[in-house]
Amino acid sequence: MKIANFNIGNNSPVFIIAELSANHNGSLETALETVRAAKRAGADCIKLQTYTADTITINSRKEDFMIKGTIWEGKNLYDLYQEAYTPWEWHTEIMRVAEEEGLICFSSPFDPTSVDFLEELNVSAYKIASFEITDIPLIEYVASKGKPVIISTGIATVEDIELAIDACHRMGNYDIALLKCTSSYPAPIEEANMLMVKDLAERFNVISGLSDHTMGSTVPVVATCFGAKIIEKHFILDRSIGGPDASFSMNEQEFTTMVKEVREAEKAIGVVDYTLTEKQIKGRDFSRSLYVVEDIKAGDVINEKNVRSIRPGFGLHPKHYKDVLGKISKRDISKGSTISFTDIY
Repeated sequence: MKIANFNIGNNSPVFIIAELSANHNGSLETALETVRAAKRAGADCIKLQTYTADTITINSRKEDFMIKGTIWEGKNLYDLYQEAYTPWEWHTEIMRVAEEEGLICFSSPFDPTSVDFLEELNVSAYKIASFEITDIPLIEYVASKGKPVIISTGIATVEDIELAIDACHRMGNYDIALLKCTSSYPAPIEEANMLMVKDLAERFNVISGLSDHTMGSTVPVVATCFGAKIIEKHFILDRSIGGPDASFSMNEQEFTTMVKEVREAEKAIGVVDYTLTEKQIKGRDFSRSLYVVEDIKAGDVINEKNVRSIRPGFGLHPKHYKDVLGKISKRDISKGSTISFTDIY
């Protein structure tokens, strides 16, 4: 998968996305400064969400439209999205600043009109949000644009994932990534299930990654170790500015730390390689080998008292210990000397 100038695959670095979401808190200047902060924090991408309250729901206070059991308790859907949406007229300026900063910028569309709008802006990829994975017509329309499609699986069953992938394939689009996501805000770490990152890649033959709502860097680091190639985290200048997503978003310092730890995890994973580095070869000096630990006279029998496996590692390999026991020394050998097969018979 290639998004703008970033290649994503088995041997690539993790593609790290800072999710702006509602963290502009109604201010374009805050949005632009958040983009700049994301660059400072080490993100590869800043991602937007493209909708209005009217494109995502209707203004109703019937029970079905009231939010229960979340941090947005008591609001209706329309009021939440009216507060959280990113004005469409801001997109051009946000994308301009992102490009200026060297960040990739794309968005999550939530209906066909937002896809059309984003096509006018020539975005390089699309993200399907967790709650939209069941919107097969939307996924088909997004996939038909021929650009990479990243799909969050926060509420998805296996069947939902299969239907979403099939929708992309019907449109001739095989450029798909699946992100493990826990759709709780914030998400409990014990529900992270990072084994799913590896399973998504293997089961569906796609790039896999993480859209994370847990607190801290632990889950992104674990995801990296399980093969995640995309990591997305909500990003905010300062949680004190408030807003619908503030409580589970990382600030600049926290995001910087996460990026550093993910990059360190990538280095730690390394490759399968049994050859030794120069330092490891030198380290073998401190391994064990066979040494004379009591003076031996010519004609003495080699036994457990006069030859032992000890550090350092310049003598015979300890695997030969039983081979030398019971042999006769041909010469005098002083304590602290190595022993070789030429010394015994």
